[in-house]
Amino acid sequence: MHLGKAMKKQSVALSLVGMLIMISIQQLVAAGVPSAPGKIARQVPAVYVLGDSTLDVGNNNYLPGKDVPRANKPYYGIDFPVISKPTGRFSNGYNVADFIAKNLGFDKSPPAYLMLKAHNRLIPTALTMGVSYASAGAGILDSTNAGGNIPLSKQVRDFKSTRGEMVSKVGSGAVRRLLAKSFFLFGVGSNDMFVFSAAQQKQNRTATPADRKLFYSNLISNYSAAITELYKMGARKFAIINLGPVGCVPIVRLASATGACDDRMNQLAVGFDGELKSLMAGLAARLPGLAYSLADSFASTQLTFANPAAAGFANADSACCGSGRLGSEGECRRGASLCGDRDRYVFWDRVHPSQQACKLGAQAYFYGPAHLISPINFSQLAAYSS
Repeated sequence: MHLGKAMKKQSVALSLVGMLIMISIQQLVAAGVPSAPGKIARQVPAVYVLGDSTLDVGNNNYLPGKDVPRANKPYYGIDFPVISKPTGRFSNGYNVADFIAKNLGFDKSPPAYLMLKAHNRLIPTALTMGVSYASAGAGILDSTNAGGNIPLSKQVRDFKSTRGEMVSKVGSGAVRRLLAKSFFLFGVGSNDMFVFSAAQQKQNRTATPADRKLFYSNLISNYSAAITELYKMGARKFAIINLGPVGCVPIVRLASATGACDDRMNQLAVGFDGELKSLMAGLAARLPGLAYSLADSFASTQLTFANPAAAGFANADSACCGSGRLGSEGECRRGASLCGDRDRYVFWDRVHPSQQACKLGAQAYFYGPAHLISPINFSQLAAYSS
């Protein structure tokens, strides 16, 4: 299947942040990870989320346009507690933002910014829980899937607007103290990889080192601007999820007769991850009080692919909800095929992780070993005090 056509047909954001970040059960246990942690006290006063579809909890449901990717139809949300219906999450239930928030002592991810705006609940929620600005299809670059999402730069501007209203409500001092202790979760970049790769394929060419260098430079410039702007507004704790192997999602595997991963796309992600690691180390060195935790989703994903059964999975290459080969020739929607045990599949649809995969990923982020989460894990970041 031609990648460019497949991406256009898919319409669902091709994002991998936190998508394949599962460590084997043995490794989690060795790292002291509880398999089913109970309710915990809040570790931070609020969580602010910026990213793409693996973190989106419904913002895209409020965007106009027929090409906007939305998870507003069955079978999305089939395992969401109590209501068992679509919530705007690209998951059969909770997504990785929900499980990260749970580990921080919240019931689930903070609500979507556009939903809160629509119901006049933005500022009370922003002050007491946080806000999710994440948008399916979003990229680090404004040009990525332009017009069908809220790009990273606009998410930062939306936060700036929110902060202004918060200051008007409770004063600058209170907001400054709140933001310094709050948790800023980032997960974005995979859509940029897909758009770049699809453009190269459309031109029937392979990206040169110079092409990749320029691409990375533009991405890192925008990423740095976002982090720096949030820092200027008072953010201090940044939880960053890097890119997983973008060449291993079911819809991409479909292009291979053997269902193999696309190594060139994976290497593109590896290159960006290296640049991101350098960026965050540099920002921490020059911005006093900035603390960060960088989750290596690529490395932890490879561990899961190497031994899916160790993490409790029976299938690591096909969609649970879909149709055709690898469950990826058709979209996840009413009437599609559903796997028998959704917790045994790494992938929920042909792009996104299952609820179980997201749960294990969040556990890894919080309690994982230093070679997968650096320079500190999410739990240590939450406890950080400048």
